[in-house]
Amino acid sequence: MNTLLWVLVGLAAYSAVALVLSQRGLLPSSVRIQGPFTTVHTKRGRDFIDWIATPKRFWRAWTNLGVGATLVIMTGMFLFLLVQGIAILRDPPPASSVNQPQNFLVIPGVNDFLPLSVAPEIVFGLLVGLVVHEGGHGILCRVEEIDIESMGVFLLTIIPLGAFVQPDEESQRNADRGGRTRMFAAGVTNNLFVTFIAFALLFGPIIGSIAVAPGMAVQGSYGGSPAADAGIEQGDRITAVGGVPVSNETTLDAALLDTNARTVSVELDGGESAAGTEARSVDVERSLVVAGSIAGNPANISVEDDPVAVTNVNGTPVYTRAGFAEAVGEDRYATLDTERGTVTVPIGAYLTRVAADGPLADAGAPTDPGVIVTAIDGERVVSSTELSRVLDTTDPGDTVTVELYHDGAIETHEVTLGENPQDGSGFLGVNIFPGTSGLLLTDFGVESYPAGTYLELLGGDGGPDASGLAGQVADSPLSTVYISLVLPLASLVLGIPNFPGFTGAVFNFYSITGPLGFLGTGVFLLANVTFWMAWINLQLGLFNCIPGYPLDGGRILRTSVEAVVSRLPVSDRNRVVTTITTSIGVTMLLSLLLLVFGPTVLGG
Repeated sequence: MNTLLWVLVGLAAYSAVALVLSQRGLLPSSVRIQGPFTTVHTKRGRDFIDWIATPKRFWRAWTNLGVGATLVIMTGMFLFLLVQGIAILRDPPPASSVNQPQNFLVIPGVNDFLPLSVAPEIVFGLLVGLVVHEGGHGILCRVEEIDIESMGVFLLTIIPLGAFVQPDEESQRNADRGGRTRMFAAGVTNNLFVTFIAFALLFGPIIGSIAVAPGMAVQGSYGGSPAADAGIEQGDRITAVGGVPVSNETTLDAALLDTNARTVSVELDGGESAAGTEARSVDVERSLVVAGSIAGNPANISVEDDPVAVTNVNGTPVYTRAGFAEAVGEDRYATLDTERGTVTVPIGAYLTRVAADGPLADAGAPTDPGVIVTAIDGERVVSSTELSRVLDTTDPGDTVTVELYHDGAIETHEVTLGENPQDGSGFLGVNIFPGTSGLLLTDFGVESYPAGTYLELLGGDGGPDASGLAGQVADSPLSTVYISLVLPLASLVLGIPNFPGFTGAVFNFYSITGPLGFLGTGVFLLANVTFWMAWINLQLGLFNCIPGYPLDGGRILRTSVEAVVSRLPVSDRNRVVTTITTSIGVTMLLSLLLLVFGPTVLGG
């Protein structure tokens, strides 16, 4: 909220200065200011638009296609907003980061989903979107013999929010209904065309020229962890541990579990990458710490800033996860000595959710959060890693004995496994907290960056780092476009961090190859520009298709309703048209308000 407060102070200061300048007549007549909003009007450029509009037959054919697409999208937007509004009224969802005030501002760095690091690309995409949208209106005005009163840009202080072409009202009224409809649809048509071109370039030669560099990409190190103490930080790539090659988080985890050595040699940045970094080695002295925890864990440990050290398990000094598992052995409970005291807890894989219709629940297991799996077919399970490893060796339809801790007691259930949608192995139908007994135990302390997953979701080759998520959610070109659109909100939709774009901080995670390899790191700039250009143009097109005044969708709705009502045997056709369009417009406004503010006001 501090950032938002500074933004509001800046808007107030701009408004005050602009008011003074306006009252003293120091602003040009073409500049008009209302509070923090500024419009700049001009009549220049009309000759240029007249020249572009010369092939009138082409432009009419082009926008006739756009009218059809716009009508389909308008219907979809109407149904989407209506259904969402009704759903929020019936069962208000909890408020989330999407509903925070700063996220309604299209300002990189202030909006949580628009990274400041790619602000130039976002602003460029916005400018292109505004120019082609309003340019489309201007061209079709001249094609349909509608005079242009003025053109210009609409600004929030100095930030472009929109462009406009202001048709002459009398000339617009004199135009035929089809001409006006094509003029209103032209902006959306152009935005959709730019989206198509940008996505074609992004999913084709651009992403085809980016590959994942060898090793595990490091998003960062937990403060106070062994890796942080050794100087491993964001932007590094771990390529080997103790001489064992590392390609992703899974292989890193396996390499660390395979040795109980307190000190391990870690190779960083080996192999080719876009950043051109050289290989180097660091020694990491491992110690066992709790880097994170889930509320309600049986140890009652909450990690806020620095990790919590674990020194002994059942009286045995431990430094690694392998040592932890060895000290626990076959015991279902263990006594942990931590810097916050000593506690005895059940040891196993902590389940955050047991699906009510999943295999484990069908076998009669409790569905309360906090169930802990302690063994599968008698094989001891100490952590989420061991549970996943055991399940990887099973097949759908296998019946296994699941031992679990619940409500102070150990119980067993015979479970017929389902199919894991990711790899086809056996499936319990549960969500698992990473670590042991609701504690994120680590003897290393790095967070991975999903470089391969992002590339895979953008249609590229994710390599060994890919999670397989793309195959689950993007199995067609249309779904690939959808995934690209939600990547800036990936933490809410896909369960991975929000995509920041290909910034300098992640260059080391990728290598440049393929048809555009000669551009070097310039490929990343092209990727950012095309991604945000497609994202913004599609958002502009979809938003303008909402059937409510003064959006293009609302204007097209009116001409469409007029066309239908003109064929009906009614006396006051204008009143009927106004009633229909106003009713739909008010419904859309209420649905939008519910979509934006409903979770906060109704859901709490």
